[in-house]
Amino acid sequence: MNECTAQAGLAFPHVVILGAGPAGLAAAWRLARRGTLRVTVLEQREEVGGYAGSFTLEGCRVDYGSHRLHPATPREILEDLRSLLGADLLRRPRHGRIRLQGRWIHFPLQPLDLLTHLPPQFLLGVAADAVCKPFRTSTDSHSFAGVLERGLGRTICREFYFPYAEKLWGFPPTELAATQARRRISGDSLGKLARKLQAAFTRNGQGRSFYYPRRGYGQISEALAEAARAARAEICLGAEVTALLCAGPRVRAVQFRRHGSTHRVPADAVLSTLPVQRLVERIEPPAPENVRGAAAQLQFRGLLLIYLVLAQDRFSEFDAHYFPEPAMPLSRLSEPKNYSGASEPRGRTVLCAELPADPGQPYWQMSDAELGHAVCAWVAGVGLPVAAPVLGVVTRRLRCAYPVYRRGYEEHFAVLDHWLAQMENLLTFGRQGLFVHDNTHHALIMAYAAAECVSERGELDHTAWRAHRRRFEAHVVED
Repeated sequence: MNECTAQAGLAFPHVVILGAGPAGLAAAWRLARRGTLRVTVLEQREEVGGYAGSFTLEGCRVDYGSHRLHPATPREILEDLRSLLGADLLRRPRHGRIRLQGRWIHFPLQPLDLLTHLPPQFLLGVAADAVCKPFRTSTDSHSFAGVLERGLGRTICREFYFPYAEKLWGFPPTELAATQARRRISGDSLGKLARKLQAAFTRNGQGRSFYYPRRGYGQISEALAEAARAARAEICLGAEVTALLCAGPRVRAVQFRRHGSTHRVPADAVLSTLPVQRLVERIEPPAPENVRGAAAQLQFRGLLLIYLVLAQDRFSEFDAHYFPEPAMPLSRLSEPKNYSGASEPRGRTVLCAELPADPGQPYWQMSDAELGHAVCAWVAGVGLPVAAPVLGVVTRRLRCAYPVYRRGYEEHFAVLDHWLAQMENLLTFGRQGLFVHDNTHHALIMAYAAAECVSERGELDHTAWRAHRRRFEAHVVED
């Protein structure tokens, strides 16, 4: 065995962090800057950021899909990011739109725009649903469909949320758990929607703007990585975790493959942001059969990202277009240059088309060229023709983009969560580690909390972590 020994001479408790996305890197930075812990981050990719990373395509900085830092980010975290990014952390106006029944609606929602652009039948349906709400009953309080239809009425659900949900997560809304509605939809009742619209007048742009780094969303992770390294954290890229080697209820070492060789690092504590199913699969000796069976029942939805490089300065004025209509396979089309407001490079822009799909499905098997042709045809069909020459098509395939909360998933997750909680020096956090849909600022909240739960001796405070976990249950994804 080879050893990852950049800091092996340090006689400090060793914390090993699995995953170099924003959550893992923020925890690494917070821990390393104490100066009393040895911190090692293991990341399978050759760059930091994970699904919140960025890369350069024909001179354009692009992200893995559409990402924004929401203004709801806690002040402490926002100030830390400002200190790391400086003037590169931009405050940008949101300027997207949703296609609904063949019409374009501004997003975030604006009252006057809704009144003038929503189809009259849709408006009448919403009004009727509001009048009938006091008399509406639902016998299904355990599904996504039941919760939303009771709160929003049939019109909004059947024309927007239900088809969009089935597109994103791959299952009919009646098969999705109620938790999916409570944790994923911030405006899950007509009252909440009305308050969001009222806030458009009173919050001076709050919710209609976002924070975004000048050089792409991945700059957040890059800045965190730089700060962590400056604090003497070690970040091992290209390191695929293959096993967590345990003795009783403790992880003794983490084994990983890097550049064709097998390495092993001892661990006093392990903080994991890996998808929770994959984490369980890598624990040795193997988890009990019921735990492995529960892990197999949890599902992530995959996402194909199709990037079209166009020979023009800008495709449209909008940062993102949303497509809830079932006839359109794409869920969203974004233009990264409009997120940052970049003017360079001249004569080039990139569109990022998001196509929900899973490995083994037909779309997943298509070539880059086939997917590029399909995207051009689909967007032309909704009035967005690609007129400029397409200079290239590049795809990225994300296998674990969205947790899927099928009915009954809570029981399976609880089995995994309970078993992992018995490990004395292992803690899971982040979106994939806790199987949640949370925004980046939620993931950073988790990271700060996880770091707080590691003592100077490298011991985990599980009582404090359980209290944090209860607070995380109140997280609702911000639109």
